[in-house]
Amino acid sequence: MKNRPGTLTFKLDSREGAAIRRALAAEQRVKLLNLLAKRAMNVNEIATSLNISQPTASVHIRVLEEAGLVGSEYVPTDRGSEKRCWATFQKLVFEAEMEPEARDELTDETQMPIGLFTSISVEQPCGLASENNIIGFNDNPQSFLLAERAQAQILWFSSGWIEYTFPGNLPPNADVLSVEFVAELCSETPLYNNEWPSDITIWINGIEVGTWMSPGDFGGTRGRLNPDWWPANSTQYGMLKTWSVDENGSRVDGNPVSGVRLSDLKLSYQRPIVVRIGNKHNAAHIGGVNLFGRHFGNYPQDLVLRTRYRLKALSEMPTSVEGDL
Repeated sequence: MKNRPGTLTFKLDSREGAAIRRALAAEQRVKLLNLLAKRAMNVNEIATSLNISQPTASVHIRVLEEAGLVGSEYVPTDRGSEKRCWATFQKLVFEAEMEPEARDELTDETQMPIGLFTSISVEQPCGLASENNIIGFNDNPQSFLLAERAQAQILWFSSGWIEYTFPGNLPPNADVLSVEFVAELCSETPLYNNEWPSDITIWINGIEVGTWMSPGDFGGTRGRLNPDWWPANSTQYGMLKTWSVDENGSRVDGNPVSGVRLSDLKLSYQRPIVVRIGNKHNAAHIGGVNLFGRHFGNYPQDLVLRTRYRLKALSEMPTSVEGDL
């Protein structure tokens, strides 16, 4: 057991930890500690406050003393002497070492419907549609502000960008290894054109991760998931692409695209992750973007943000996991 001023720290699997676990197993002893955390008390005051007998109070005090949670001394009084007790700490800190397998790689995955974007700047031709109909009006950027956008399963724009905010779901002791963004997408031109290149760039937390050149706005073969009402002469499907970032750099489908590393993204506990998709204003091919949801195109999924991480062992954490009594 190690002590710091006002703080008592112990490992749960230590001999001292076992004694403290036993000492805290009785509700009356926890209540007793709460009393002593406020002020020192004699045995009679403790017994009266807890509505128990003095012998019972003495037994509880002895268990807590043996665990190192309570200190005591005899002080003189008008009638002789009395035993005064106090809590030996202001805060308990519980430490637990994780087993090696608990530090294996874990994955957090969030699927985001394409209509739940948080910011947008697009140029026409543009539009969006649900499983059942066009949302708003074609070629009117104001349609992207309608509440019905949440139901979108395909959206398109000829230039500009669209942004999504993913929640930060990781625990405070997560050591992030990589971030992946996965989407079905392609270029955008009126109707479709299988040879219409577009330089589609992904930014994460404002950092340009990398660009993939989409070869075209794909049509001519019906998308497997498209509803019957969707015109056969329009865009039909995209390609499933994965942008990934780790400490070795950034890749698209495993192919290096930039030197941006994970540390450049400034990921932190409880901070959301913002992903932007679009054409840079100075791109060689400003060919627009089509994005597909789980009910359009060929792949039954929404936008996916996947974070791979491991849990840090307690010895790697900058501070202990603490709990107040």
